[in-house]
Amino acid sequence: DEVVHGKQSMLHKMPGDEWQRFANLRALYTYMFCHPGKKLLFMGTEFGQGQEWISTQILDWYVLDYPYHQGVQSLVKHLNQLYKELPALHHDEFDWRGFEWIDCHDADNSVLSFVRRSDDQFVVVVVNFTPQPHHGYRIGVPEAGEYREIFNSDSEFYAGSNTGNGGGALIAEELSWMNRPYSISLTLPPLAAVILQLK
Repeated sequence: DEVVHGKQSMLHKMPGDEWQRFANLRALYTYMFCHPGKKLLFMGTEFGQGQEWISTQILDWYVLDYPYHQGVQSLVKHLNQLYKELPALHHDEFDWRGFEWIDCHDADNSVLSFVRRSDDQFVVVVVNFTPQPHHGYRIGVPEAGEYREIFNSDSEFYAGSNTGNGGGALIAEELSWMNRPYSISLTLPPLAAVILQLK
């Protein structure tokens, strides 16, 4: 209902220039898929349709000729796959054990971080809501070990700037941070969300 009746498409609700609007949309979708609760996308929003949905017209499929729209469609496809494959993202979504804030107070950097968990499996989600990358950004993590970035909404595969942590290992240090016994230092891409998993 939020993309009809004069309310504009999701893409055009986003601030900034064209690149920033698409980056914001990708970050929002990643946040939504990782946050507890059921997921809902209205027709056309899965590829970033520019106009709001009109019941008497077909969707703007022609926009898939453009890389930014292709990127949003690929992102939604991969998020659906991750959601299905990772129990941490869906199994305990209505149980308090399935979600833990790491930090929801970093207003200066506009960053949110949290853990999604199912039994002994978990993923760490970090979202940067600013157009500046954050290098050397430290977050607390639940366990020691080697973390990998398994998803990055700023990836070149989604028409992003490809800033991030690549396939490199992020080793948790025994340095207490954000009320956690261990922490890692990572690069947060601009207007993007990353998902980390313990190897």
